[in-house]
Amino acid sequence: MTSTRPAAYRGRFAPSPTGPLHLGSLVAALASWLDARSAGGAWLLRIEDIDPPREQPGASAAIIHSLEQHGLHPDGDILWQSRRGAAYNAALDLLEAGGHLFSCACSRRQLDASGSCQRGCRDRQPPAAGKPSALRVAVPADFTSEWDDPWQGRQYWALGQQLTDFIVRRKDGLYAYQLAVVVDDAHQRITDVVRGADLLDSTPRQHLLQTLLGYPQPRYAHIPVLADSQGQKLSKQNLAPALDDAAAPDNLRRALHYLGQPAPPAGVNSAAELLEFALRHWSPHSLSRGPSVTVGH
Repeated sequence: MTSTRPAAYRGRFAPSPTGPLHLGSLVAALASWLDARSAGGAWLLRIEDIDPPREQPGASAAIIHSLEQHGLHPDGDILWQSRRGAAYNAALDLLEAGGHLFSCACSRRQLDASGSCQRGCRDRQPPAAGKPSALRVAVPADFTSEWDDPWQGRQYWALGQQLTDFIVRRKDGLYAYQLAVVVDDAHQRITDVVRGADLLDSTPRQHLLQTLLGYPQPRYAHIPVLADSQGQKLSKQNLAPALDDAAAPDNLRRALHYLGQPAPPAGVNSAAELLEFALRHWSPHSLSRGPSVTVGH
């Protein structure tokens, strides 16, 4: 993969502070770090703290500390989404000026299975007075998204047929993930996004926003997520145990195993040594293809 990339590779890791890092988080962080460093590029850290009701006190500091203990040090300052409201508002203004937004006051029960509005809000402006409204992007009926994903194969999404709209600002006034991530990827000049396959269906939506806002499109690569024996993603919501930062070398060895990478020799013990070995032997083609890898296998 790296042979076709320009020298100005810029990757990123962008966790939400809804809890401490777990093994699945470390696998994603390590994969993005290795891919960036193997290309001689920069690896940036973004804290996606735009959803205060879901954030856990102290989680941001715990995430940063865990990354440091595992030797994963970002290039440059951390970007905090909570400080980026002006940029998100500017993007919303551009979308509004282009006629791409509509207000929707529907409840979740009034939406279809994909989360799209089904009650005519797209054609009814303004919404009913006195009701809190979300801002949604009207997806063009003919919009398609295509890319070659190294670990998920060729992707083709007829987004205009699969999803008619999606939220960019919530009813409570908070900015939605899809908007914030697109604005910040452009701001940080991200060229390559390496993340979990659970975010695969976000890429077409982000492609659309990048098209509407005139932003460049990064290359996207989605690694298999870690799943338990029941097929559930290892996540904070599923009570995945937090990383033990004191066991960073063991954690890195496990992460490299799930990434399909060569096992470091027994004498390689520190986080720095393990990362040096992993970088020398980084083989993205050794990763499993598909949406998930079962923990314990």
